[in-house]
Amino acid sequence: MLEQVSSISEKVGKITNHKELESKPHLRRNNRIRSIHSSLKIEANSLSLNEVRDVINGHLVIGNKKEIQEVKNAYAAYEKISEIDPSSAMELKKIHGIMTHLTVEESGEYRKRDEGVFSGDKCIFMAPPPHMVNGLMKDLLSWMKKSEGKVHPLIMAAVFHYEFVFIHPFADGNGRMARLWHTVILYRWRNVFEYIPLESRIERFQEQYYNAIAKCNTNGNSDIFIEFMLDMIDQVLDDVILQVNQANAETSEYVKKMLDRMEFDVPYTSKDIMEKLGLKSKETLRKNYLNPAMELGLIRMTLPDKPNSKNQRYVKQ
Repeated sequence: MLEQVSSISEKVGKITNHKELESKPHLRRNNRIRSIHSSLKIEANSLSLNEVRDVINGHLVIGNKKEIQEVKNAYAAYEKISEIDPSSAMELKKIHGIMTHLTVEESGEYRKRDEGVFSGDKCIFMAPPPHMVNGLMKDLLSWMKKSEGKVHPLIMAAVFHYEFVFIHPFADGNGRMARLWHTVILYRWRNVFEYIPLESRIERFQEQYYNAIAKCNTNGNSDIFIEFMLDMIDQVLDDVILQVNQANAETSEYVKKMLDRMEFDVPYTSKDIMEKLGLKSKETLRKNYLNPAMELGLIRMTLPDKPNSKNQRYVKQ
């Protein structure tokens, strides 16, 4: 664990020392969308990454009403990361109320019935009975407060995550809340974690995630889960460093110039962009500006299936 903490700390330093994410709002936004999509996908939300992006950007999406609401809720909850006190039961219930708004009957309050933790149709374990939830959560939050400055935040976040899932304090939304709270705890250590898509790694290794939880229940301690989560963080930081390096290396002066003149989430026609850049040739716009920016995921077409449509617009992400 100490080796993993050291490795993570070194990688976080590489990202924060040069303010790599601070200077790249498109990467921050894309990572936030990835976090939300992955966390919801783990809970069987069927919306694609592009559909999640469209919901967040306020575009019309044809899909399951509850799943669309879950995206809106998750985005509202993640937007509160910088304001949350992770050791407050009141804050926990408040954010759960946001996360489950209009989708869960017992929103923003601890459960009143027995619940189990499931991986698909398989029951991993049965959670403690509902009359124990309040006391167990009080103990967990109290431990976290007392451990500040004594237990490394990377360890604390993993312990909280495991214990929270074990207690399963809410009737629904426990997985989403556990993953969000993990990020909140890490954010208070290093702000960069607000835009590190840890959930995308957990979703990719979902089976191992549930296996680690099950093994910890058998062993009676959270060691395996802590090591698993530290490994997930270490790996996702590699992804982010690669992401940043690619953006630094590949973003041409042409693309940078175009992005400087575009507002986020505003749809522009090719004519609009040409006017902003003082260009006369559509071929120059396509070759030097639009195509390289789309390859890097810096802008997107509003009608990707109809690239030559007269109604085509381009949006900075």
